[in-house]
Amino acid sequence: MNLLQWKLLPLLTVIVSIFVVFYLQHPSENKCSLLPYKHYWITSKRIVTPQGVISGAVEINEGKIVSIVKEEERHGKIMGAHVVDYSDAVVFPGLVDIHVHLDDPGRSEWEGFPSGTKAAAAGGVTTLVDMPLNNFPSTVSEETLKLKIKAAEGRIYVDVGFWGGLVPENAFNATALERLLSAGALGLKSFMCPSGINDFPMTNITHIKEGLSVLAKYKRPLLVHSEVQPSSPSSTQLEDMQDDPRSYLTYLATRPPSWEEAAVRELLTVTKNTRPGGPAEGAHLHVAHLSDSGSTLELIKEAKRHGDSVSVETCTHYLAFSEEDIKDGDTRFKCAPPIRDKANKEKLWEALMEGHIDMLSSDHSPTLPELKLLDSGDFLKAWGGISSLQFDLSATWSHAKKRGVTIEQLALWWSERPAKLAGLDLKGAIAIGKHADIVAWAPDEEFDVDDKFPIHIKHPSISAYMGMKLSGKVLATFIRGQLVYEDKHAPAACGTPILAH
Repeated sequence: MNLLQWKLLPLLTVIVSIFVVFYLQHPSENKCSLLPYKHYWITSKRIVTPQGVISGAVEINEGKIVSIVKEEERHGKIMGAHVVDYSDAVVFPGLVDIHVHLDDPGRSEWEGFPSGTKAAAAGGVTTLVDMPLNNFPSTVSEETLKLKIKAAEGRIYVDVGFWGGLVPENAFNATALERLLSAGALGLKSFMCPSGINDFPMTNITHIKEGLSVLAKYKRPLLVHSEVQPSSPSSTQLEDMQDDPRSYLTYLATRPPSWEEAAVRELLTVTKNTRPGGPAEGAHLHVAHLSDSGSTLELIKEAKRHGDSVSVETCTHYLAFSEEDIKDGDTRFKCAPPIRDKANKEKLWEALMEGHIDMLSSDHSPTLPELKLLDSGDFLKAWGGISSLQFDLSATWSHAKKRGVTIEQLALWWSERPAKLAGLDLKGAIAIGKHADIVAWAPDEEFDVDDKFPIHIKHPSISAYMGMKLSGKVLATFIRGQLVYEDKHAPAACGTPILAH
């Protein structure tokens, strides 16, 4: 080394040191995240963990939770690291919504992966499981699942898994179902009544029995839309169908609780096969969007007592609204099963709080405003479905807090149990080794859902929540450690398609 090199060496050392310090303090831009750090801490006085609510800090590195410390243990452990402090706000496991229709590919003008997953992120939902219908073609084969996965890649802002469809054409074809499940479907979904989608026909109990036998090998669930339509309507129903189609009571009478009861009664003839030692042991049957808190729920409770592998969800709209709230012609509230009366709503809350209803979902089912027939207000002809994904957390909490529900219970219903049903072992809790899927929210902060509120809604006019005041404002949403929403979305869509293995 010559004399000039010796003289330059200290200068080069200083330049390198300055570069290293600058780089550490100003990491390279990450378009997937609004926070330019892979290793950092989140602190709060209210962190919801499986062991309870603690005041302390969560350490995140490379997308996972690597440590959790209580306030009294923090001293000296997070010196020099970047800290995101949420003070009194709740730090909560990201919500897992197992029942959404994103309508992509094929009907993305109804919703679509980009808009639907932006709505999820803005509402604190970090994982979605997309239903196999309303998109086109419906997801009923290995090939159609691959179409959906391709449509999701690079276009989702949260993590998204997929249910496959159980329909008559594949129910007796074990090879086709196995290929669909081997391609990554987290489980299957079927309808016991017409779905409203031509390429997703309804199944009968024989189809469902066959589906459970295949699912047993994979230890995955079958979700069922549990309504059975009588072969011919009753005289009362015929009379009601001739009444004013703008009247919500006219629509309500066309789908009575007896439809749900009849479906679940049939289902329980095959769910006994899921008991330990049964021919379908390993399979699991999940009753989607329970609306009837009466005899239908009693049948489900009985099945659980007998050891059937059965669970049930209800939806935010059944807990937030009742028939008495719905004005004639307001087809935003049309869904199936329908929203029932106030007494039924209160019984659903009781069943949820007592543990008889296992979890919550949105059944987010948007469409084009013109298909809702908002102008004519015809409940009998309007498309059914509630657009609500972005309000999962706040709409639930607004009603739950009045009933003494704890934030720990909320985490069970919206995070831990849905993740378990879908087989998402790395989701659903703030715990070491899990994905850093976290939402920070202010439970006491109220906001008006109107055109001024900056939350992503593709078709605001069809949302039943427009015009309401809600509690529990989402402040920030992290997915696999990436800050994807904080008053605005991250520039890039970096969510991950989730496939079963």
